[in-house]
Amino acid sequence: MNELTADEARRIQLRAQGLLGAAGLGHRRGGVPALLEHLGAVQLDTISVLARSHELVPYARLGPVGRAAVEDAYWGGGTTFEYWAHAASILPISEWPSFAFRRRAFRARGVRWHKVSDDVCDEIRKRLQTDGPLTTKELGGAKAGGDWWQWSDHKIAIEWLLDIGEVVCVQRVGWRRVYDLAERAVPAELLAQEPDDATCLARLVAHTGRALGVATKADLADYYRLKQDQVDAVTEAAGLVPVRVQGWKNGAWADPGALATPPRGRHTTTLLSPFDSLVWDRARTSRVFGFDHRLEAYTPKAKRVHGYFAMPLLSGGRLLGRVDPGREGTTLIARQVTLEPWAVTPARVESTLEALRTALWNAAAWVGCDALRIDRLDPSHLTPSIDLSPPA
Repeated sequence: MNELTADEARRIQLRAQGLLGAAGLGHRRGGVPALLEHLGAVQLDTISVLARSHELVPYARLGPVGRAAVEDAYWGGGTTFEYWAHAASILPISEWPSFAFRRRAFRARGVRWHKVSDDVCDEIRKRLQTDGPLTTKELGGAKAGGDWWQWSDHKIAIEWLLDIGEVVCVQRVGWRRVYDLAERAVPAELLAQEPDDATCLARLVAHTGRALGVATKADLADYYRLKQDQVDAVTEAAGLVPVRVQGWKNGAWADPGALATPPRGRHTTTLLSPFDSLVWDRARTSRVFGFDHRLEAYTPKAKRVHGYFAMPLLSGGRLLGRVDPGREGTTLIARQVTLEPWAVTPARVESTLEALRTALWNAAAWVGCDALRIDRLDPSHLTPSIDLSPPA
């Protein structure tokens, strides 16, 4: 039984997530496609402040990668597909067979949240066959409003066909999905594979092990939103080995490759999307980083503590606080900055403020801003100490 300190486990996760050193990822040479292949999933979300979340994930790891390069990597070459992973996510097309278990489960249930019209499904199949790829609007339009109970019959049907794997999203235009038949969009050698549930689950748990380095079974389940009993059944088949992590209440499992060499290298200083896979699991983030984080975008404004889209500030392998960003013209605004109490002790405050300055200017340059402003800082007594001058 391998034993790890909590700090070792934290650094292993950072390295596995591409935020410590460059060993094992190769993503700096392979860019966004290599990064996606390693992470296994990048969560999608409609919120856009500095940028959409799927853009922020490669930015945090690769630096100021061009947005066109991100879009091309995700939707430009037939090497990815969108599906339900941690949530709605972009996935490497190589993982198409791994989600056969979920497509079968949808088909067995017959519905997701709503009744699907067989006639409309048939109509969509015929339209895509003759005229595809097509958007929802081109397939019959959609009612105003984003909630599923306001969807048109055509929108319900196209999403159902995506659930069961008959269609895929091949592109995004103005954030609208463009759909095509899976038989045209998925390589034939992948489309023909229909692994059993155990094989699918073992493959996904193994990928999670590589993407996290070390994880509890609950962590392994959360990454692709598997059930606990599904993980229990395949952990050993996935090739993971049991470990003990000091301070963790439950046992953990590790990718053997993550244990082969100690995690070393340069730490990344950056702002993270709240939907970044390093922090998307609140329980794991609290255990590994001592950082309690939740998205407040859907919380009434008067009840928000840290802001609409508070982005964790990562530096030195620690989560130092949160920044709720915005833009006015070419000025990047930190509407609210909340720093962790331990990060602003006399021994740490200088390095924390410098990390904040670095992260803000890096983000500003990436989104085309040439000035910074902080509207509110907690703790407020540090406001006079902040240097917002551009880096030399």
